[in-house]
Amino acid sequence: MVLSDLFLINATVIAGMMFVVWLISLPLRDVSIIDLMWGSGFVVVTWCSLFLTQAFHLWAWILVGCVTLWGVRLSGYLVWRNLGKPEDFRYRQMRKKNGRWFPLLSLLIVFWLQGAIMWIVSLPVQTAMLVSESDGMNLIAGVGVLIWLIGLMFESIGDFQLAKFKSNPVNEGKVLDSGLWRYTRHPNYFGDFLIWWGLYFIAFGDGCYWWTIIGPVMMSIFLMHVSGVTLLEKSLKDRKPEYANYIARTSAFFPAPPRRSR
Repeated sequence: MVLSDLFLINATVIAGMMFVVWLISLPLRDVSIIDLMWGSGFVVVTWCSLFLTQAFHLWAWILVGCVTLWGVRLSGYLVWRNLGKPEDFRYRQMRKKNGRWFPLLSLLIVFWLQGAIMWIVSLPVQTAMLVSESDGMNLIAGVGVLIWLIGLMFESIGDFQLAKFKSNPVNEGKVLDSGLWRYTRHPNYFGDFLIWWGLYFIAFGDGCYWWTIIGPVMMSIFLMHVSGVTLLEKSLKDRKPEYANYIARTSAFFPAPPRRSR
């Protein structure tokens, strides 16, 4: 199999998967279900790449295992967190603004757009499956596994601490500033950042092309400047009066000791 064929098949799989999820969202009137497919979609692409390329080698299996563990955990957590809740307010605003055109627009600018991002971000994983031949020790890939593990720890612990904090009614309207949240305002996003850089180094160590670095670079940009930190904090500043002080003393993304309040 050549690389272009692998990319084309995976793009078709992602587009079809997103189309099916879009169809499900129509009777539910809930575009938010796209979030539940984010982690699972990468799992589908990774396993599809594995069987298309027959890359049954040690580091390919490690890469598959890392993506699967991350994706299943993330999707499972989001299903648990969002079950029974209404559509995300951002999508409700889009629905109200675009009226009868919203269903079609949601397919293009929500489902297929996220599918395109998924395809680009997963390029290192896809490529590694095609070129994988390694079963021995690999320092670069080993470093990637370590980065991935740290990322998974940050994301998982951060999500757990936030869920526990929100489960207590006393904390309604308050800001979580303990645990990992004492050192970064977004430990879960920072963990996701490390996840994808770790996966890139595993894939690069296994032989993937250097230019697939566009995957983790794109994910980093989205997490820090587009749909992650920037978008979330716009609403948090309005909903939580304490958040301004939290911003003043806590690093936005990369963990650091808290700054002293003036």
